[in-house]
Amino acid sequence: MHPIIFFSKMDFSQSNLFGYIEDLQELTIIERPVRRSLKTPEEIERLTVDEELSDIERAVYLLSSGQDIQGTSVVANLPVLMRQNPAETLRRVLPKIREVLHVAGVEMQLTAAVSFLTVLQEESVSIHTYSHSFLHIILQNLEHRDAGVSNAWLETLLAVIEALPKETIRHEILNPLVSKAQLSQTLQSRLLSCKIMGKLANKFEAHIIKREILPLVKSLCHDVEYEVRTCMCRQLEHIAQGIGTELTKTVVLPELVELARDEGSSVRLAAFETLVNLLDMFDADDRSQTVLPLVKSFCEKSFKADESILVSLSFHLGKLCNGLYGIFTPEQHLRFLEFYKKLSTLGLQQENGHNDNQLQLQTLEQEKKYISVRKNCAYNFPAMIVFVDPKNFHLELYSIFFCLCHDPEVPVRYTMAISFYEVAKLLNSGVYTIHKELVTLLQDESLEVLDALVGHLPEILELMTNGGENSGSESKLLSIPDLIPALTTAEQRAATSLKWRTHEKLLQKYACLPHIISSDQIYYRFLHRMLTIILTNNVLPVQKAAARTLCVYLRYNRKQEQRHEVIQKLIEQLGQGKSYWNRLRFLDTCEFIMELFSKSFFCKYFFLPVLELTHDPVANVRMKLCYLLPKVKSTLKIPTDKHLLQQLELCIRKLLCQEKDKDVLTIVKRTVLELDRMEISVDVFQKRFYENDLLDQEKERQEHLLLEMEQLEKEKQQNEGRSTNVNDKMFEKKRRDSKTSSVLAKSITLSVPAMSSGTSAGKEDKKSKLVRSQSFSTQALHPKYSNIDKCPNKSSATGYTSSVSGMGKSCMLSFSDDSFRTHSTGNSGNAAFPSSSSSRNLFSSAEQKNNGNKESQSRKMSIKNRKSNS
Repeated sequence: MHPIIFFSKMDFSQSNLFGYIEDLQELTIIERPVRRSLKTPEEIERLTVDEELSDIERAVYLLSSGQDIQGTSVVANLPVLMRQNPAETLRRVLPKIREVLHVAGVEMQLTAAVSFLTVLQEESVSIHTYSHSFLHIILQNLEHRDAGVSNAWLETLLAVIEALPKETIRHEILNPLVSKAQLSQTLQSRLLSCKIMGKLANKFEAHIIKREILPLVKSLCHDVEYEVRTCMCRQLEHIAQGIGTELTKTVVLPELVELARDEGSSVRLAAFETLVNLLDMFDADDRSQTVLPLVKSFCEKSFKADESILVSLSFHLGKLCNGLYGIFTPEQHLRFLEFYKKLSTLGLQQENGHNDNQLQLQTLEQEKKYISVRKNCAYNFPAMIVFVDPKNFHLELYSIFFCLCHDPEVPVRYTMAISFYEVAKLLNSGVYTIHKELVTLLQDESLEVLDALVGHLPEILELMTNGGENSGSESKLLSIPDLIPALTTAEQRAATSLKWRTHEKLLQKYACLPHIISSDQIYYRFLHRMLTIILTNNVLPVQKAAARTLCVYLRYNRKQEQRHEVIQKLIEQLGQGKSYWNRLRFLDTCEFIMELFSKSFFCKYFFLPVLELTHDPVANVRMKLCYLLPKVKSTLKIPTDKHLLQQLELCIRKLLCQEKDKDVLTIVKRTVLELDRMEISVDVFQKRFYENDLLDQEKERQEHLLLEMEQLEKEKQQNEGRSTNVNDKMFEKKRRDSKTSSVLAKSITLSVPAMSSGTSAGKEDKKSKLVRSQSFSTQALHPKYSNIDKCPNKSSATGYTSSVSGMGKSCMLSFSDDSFRTHSTGNSGNAAFPSSSSSRNLFSSAEQKNNGNKESQSRKMSIKNRKSNS
């Protein structure tokens, strides 16, 4: 059965219309309170101020009869008034502010504290005037009933104390402080006195502090309220720095020992942290007899009775262990190391001494505490490496390092990622032992961990590939196959996330890879990925980062065929792409190419494709091109690039004549004026362009070096293949000789003395040439693989270029054929390398000479035999 559907017609009768009107009236009633909240004419009248009043008169009027929000505005504007008219502001505005602050709310009080501090920092008036006019207002509001306001005024006062003269501090602050620190005063007053005394300790001499401040310090250290004892204990560090080592030993240290045994956990915690911060001021006796027993008791109680100091103890443990390192016995050294290991895995495994029945579910607060402890252990890990000595890392700390890098909580792994570079530096030659953990952190599921690791990724990878030289090269080479998949995985995870800044940062750091891995690995695993990001990613900073990294990869690529392929793809897919967005990215890429490559390289491959964009149908592309034209022109050299200069001028004329977009035409005219003012560099060095020309020459030399290295590698491969062919021929010849008849054997035996000399001479000639070619290959090619990618600075690249080119020339001149000598062209400076055909001709001519010698000798022997027979 089908369900029965009832249709009702809409009724527009008069009664229904009145119903709709009543509903609308109800809606208006609901909106009435909103309308009533608007300002009434009377309120608007009270807020209106005469526009003819000056700034000072308006401020006085608003403070006298205005509302609170207007008064707060005047107080916030006080630094401006002090800059414009300090005398009138101090005479008329500041007294009004002083009156208003007695009854002002929290917002105006906080604003006043900030404004008074700004006036001090800007030095609008002298410090004497400031102390006379502002200091009393600060002291009056210091004990405000609101804690936030009181702290704001205290911060202002502490900043003022730094600038005040000693006499003013003594009369205005120190003398009233004696009465404020008494037990009869309020808790807030005594807490403020503690913080002020910590600041005053650095302003007076030691004898004044001993006479006037130390008695108050002792009194507050024995206060009945634990908040006061805690606050005073934290200020003992500043007081110790003011009174010196001797008084610290006799006065401060006994107080700290007593406070470390206080009944309040916060007091004990403050005493422990102050002890750690003052370790440098104690001598060896104090450390061994006083500090060390206290620290041991803290460590013992932290797990049993007083877990409140566990977080602080884990945070200061690295500093503590290294501060007490000189007085530790081997047993104590081992005990503190085991204590650190226990803290590093706290909350991850069952504690010793507990059975399953005693274990309870950890509360959320306990779990957070344990996470903080492990995070602090990760923070202190570099200090613990120093404590145990890097040589003992694998034996003592590697297991803890592994646990912290695989910790289930992100904050712990994040801290390990931040400190990973410090760990790698400390391990030095043993850095290869933590390669697996680097791969683990690169593949971490949290992008926060990856972002923390990427900050020092180039330095870490450099240490990974070069730091382990003392341990042998095998460990370094084996680490690369694991590293490359981890790097690609990290980039893909960053690309699929919404955190584009992490992706951008990662791509920028990946520009270091040419100094780490081989050119082929970069080409097949990273270079094409950069091009894909430029074409498909939607975030502009990410695209620019990928474009620059791609240019770096292209800069250090060693195969001309691969370079030409990448250049062609850049021109076709970006410069001639269908999307105007890709064409804009092509111009960005050209900027990076002009930055990284030589002028001749840009002019050879990219100059004309850039100029073609003057006919682009999109105005934004033409506009960006116009901004780029001055840089494009700076790449030209006269007279070599005269034809390119003519092409540039022709394109600019077309833009001036044919451009229809007003914005583009304006930029074209502005660019024309800038281009007219530019001076083009010539082929010869000029003083004004000396540094730029020198840098460009260095870039060009490195580019030619890559071409030379590629040619040398090809020659090495050809020589190796040719030597194998010669050996095969010799083997075949011996095999044929062994199968000859006995009759021929007799004739051969007669001609052996003469033929052997010729054959041996031919063999020695071939061997000597092959040895020379192999030595040339090994001398010229092996330094390439070890040094060409490790020249990020100019000096190393220059030295290396000169050395390699020198070897290349000396080895080239060792050949007898003139075709193997180097020739330099006037424009490019490329070295002319021997071709495969010329090398073949060389060997064929040598073989012909040897064969000719053999034939002549055999003829002579046959004639002698005939004469003897006759």
